[in-house]
Amino acid sequence: MTITRRHDPDRRGFASDNYAGIHPEILEAIAVANGGHQVSYGEDVYTEHLRQVFRGHFGDRAEAFPVFNGTGANVVALDAMSERWGSVIAAATAHINVDECGAPEKMGGLKLLTVETPDGKLTPDLIDTHAWGWGDQHRAQPLVVAITQATELGTCYTPEEIKAISGHCHDRGMKVFLDGSRLANAAATLNRPFREFTTDAGVDVLTFGGTKNGLLAGECIVVLNPDAAHGVMYLRKMSMQLASKMRFVSAQFEALLDGDLWLRNASHSNAMAQRLATAIRDLPGIQITQPVQANAVFAILPPEVTERLQKRFRFYTWNEHTGEVRWMCSFDTTEEDIDTFAAALREELGAGE
Repeated sequence: MTITRRHDPDRRGFASDNYAGIHPEILEAIAVANGGHQVSYGEDVYTEHLRQVFRGHFGDRAEAFPVFNGTGANVVALDAMSERWGSVIAAATAHINVDECGAPEKMGGLKLLTVETPDGKLTPDLIDTHAWGWGDQHRAQPLVVAITQATELGTCYTPEEIKAISGHCHDRGMKVFLDGSRLANAAATLNRPFREFTTDAGVDVLTFGGTKNGLLAGECIVVLNPDAAHGVMYLRKMSMQLASKMRFVSAQFEALLDGDLWLRNASHSNAMAQRLATAIRDLPGIQITQPVQANAVFAILPPEVTERLQKRFRFYTWNEHTGEVRWMCSFDTTEEDIDTFAAALREELGAGE
């Protein structure tokens, strides 16, 4: 059977790093893992090796649990860290609050206590707006604090900031969860090893993103502190996140993490975001709203310009009220893509003159 290509491979958008295809080295890893029989549901040689790969990055106590997608990873991890009466403190912009269709609350049974932040980052003082009421039977008990690295606004926590949050939370009996859908982008920006701003900074459990950094499909729950999460293997199955042919998920992560592919991909997408920000920063009518620290650019531009530009390139309006938009770069975004988009933006800004 011949498969017909039904899209233009040269057409690019800036809506999401999920729009990108699969990195060739990941496709090759899937092909290598194919053929013959391997035990299903994670008892294969690729998943066994992957445990050692993750321990090399996060420490000898790290336990890795591959899953299908980010929402499933977040819900399973938070469920394993909490109790039925527990609540999770998170930034109001957090993916678990804004973009998961209520899954943590509906499927995980968790109460989210959200905090407004200027840059997507929590601080000990902001956490304390909800970190109270322990022992009050009328209040969902604050048990977990969730942070995102890089944040949904494209900003990055420093290792020192995460360490301060972890110490503050642990002193109050709370656990720390890190949504790492773009953890590689943060590591590339910080120029620090993963362990320095996760395990060594006191994070208890994280999710590691693969899909946004070149994988076909796959995320991973990584338990850094085994005392902080219970029953992950059962919750993963119960939450429909256990892959039968897990070797193909694990082989992708091995290809990403066993060498430097994760860093090459993340560094490139970050660099493309910087190139975009530089190209449009001084254009009249443009206001970049957040520091460009990962692979995202947030900006405010006139609504009529947004409307015209979206007919040429896919991207999302982040805030309908302010006119803020989000532009995402990917591992396969090229300098030509950036220059073409910046030129189109200049044209549309001048179209109303």
